[in-house]
Amino acid sequence: MTESKAEAQQSGPIIDRSTAVAVVGAGPAGLSIARMFRKYGVDYDQFERHTGVGGLWDIDNPGTPMYESAHFISSRDMSGFYDYPMPKSFGDYPTRTQILQYTKLFADEFGLADRIAFDCGVTRIEEDGEHWLVTTEDGTIRRYKAVVCASGTNWHPRMPMHPGHFDGAIRHAVTHRSARDFAGRRVLVVGLGNSAADISCDAAQSADAAFVSTRRGYHIIPKHLFGVPVDQLDDGAVTIPRWIERPVMTAALRVIVGDVTRWGLPKPDHRLFDSHPLLNSQLLHHLQHGDITVKPEIERFDGPDVVFTDGSREQIDLVLYATGYQMKIPYIDESYFDWNGDRPAQYLTAFNRHHKNLFTLGYIETNSSAYTLFDNISNLVAQYVAAQDSNPALTARFERLIANDDPDLSGGLSLVKSDRHKGYIDSKTIKKNIARVLEETGFAPLAPGFAESLRTRPSTLAMR
Repeated sequence: MTESKAEAQQSGPIIDRSTAVAVVGAGPAGLSIARMFRKYGVDYDQFERHTGVGGLWDIDNPGTPMYESAHFISSRDMSGFYDYPMPKSFGDYPTRTQILQYTKLFADEFGLADRIAFDCGVTRIEEDGEHWLVTTEDGTIRRYKAVVCASGTNWHPRMPMHPGHFDGAIRHAVTHRSARDFAGRRVLVVGLGNSAADISCDAAQSADAAFVSTRRGYHIIPKHLFGVPVDQLDDGAVTIPRWIERPVMTAALRVIVGDVTRWGLPKPDHRLFDSHPLLNSQLLHHLQHGDITVKPEIERFDGPDVVFTDGSREQIDLVLYATGYQMKIPYIDESYFDWNGDRPAQYLTAFNRHHKNLFTLGYIETNSSAYTLFDNISNLVAQYVAAQDSNPALTARFERLIANDDPDLSGGLSLVKSDRHKGYIDSKTIKKNIARVLEETGFAPLAPGFAESLRTRPSTLAMR
């Protein structure tokens, strides 16, 4: 047998795990696929560079963008793993600590933590014939049948540059932890995505003065409408077609929220749902009370001042760029993927069309809860891997879809032309496409009670 490049570069033998799968990451996406592998009898090893599960929801995880005031942007009853609802004792929009608690309980109840190598980051993945070589931080190399990249998206800040010299501090939102950091400062938050809106509210409560710079207007949706969490109206048990939902919701917001330009925000340059809306009732409160001043784009820095494109200027102590993240997968060469902007362009967001058994999970921007969506995708990934050894005809049917099927997962939305919206996924549409693929191939859909046999201990979510 010809010696591989990886074998030539190391002194010890490669550990042969060629019938197993390597899972990189033990955040929600990694835990989702791990449970599905257990369900379908797929052998796997899981690697996590941090000391525990939870991914970015653990505020002590180095590099996390998490901050103390963070809450889930989707509601409790829409947001859990499949067939594992969040406790009713949680708020309608759970806190970061509740989400981390829930994630740990999920891993504990299904025996997932016992299979995770903690403090063991992956540094390199490369193809080796029909297998994959995985190198970990200690230099060990293992050979696997497949790999699942599930290490998350919000770890590599996107940092713009503006001309001029600035006397104050410049940071990215990834460094923000607490509203207390803003005390005694005049703070400018650049950007107006959902995290930027949260951080602007932190500044409104603690800073001497709070400003937000935005280049476009957004539709702002309160987290509750008609007394219920708003996402239950969009993606609940009874779903409304988008062509009906859009005008109805637009009219409702006109009555309930009003004209956002009254508070200095630009008029939205797009229809509702053609960009990710802002779900933030606190932002409305602070705008309505004058706690946040809206500014246009930055033109340049000028010593202690920030100069804006309308010619106005403000003395600022801290500029915080809430300008998003690049979806990098740093441990594998980017040439293994097709790309849509900075997102890997995979079939149904998970399946590589050119390199068999190279999966991604969680590299998406979507308009609903991610956890159940992860489970829908994981269910398909796990069955496909299992079928490769047991059902070649089923495998072949699905591989034809991987090669040739190219559904539009945007749901027909005329999305804003921006990096953020390249590869944007409408949750209803991808779920419909997954259901179609399951029917066409013969893979099994998720069904209530599917995971009860996997529990390794009684449920600790007694409040459900």
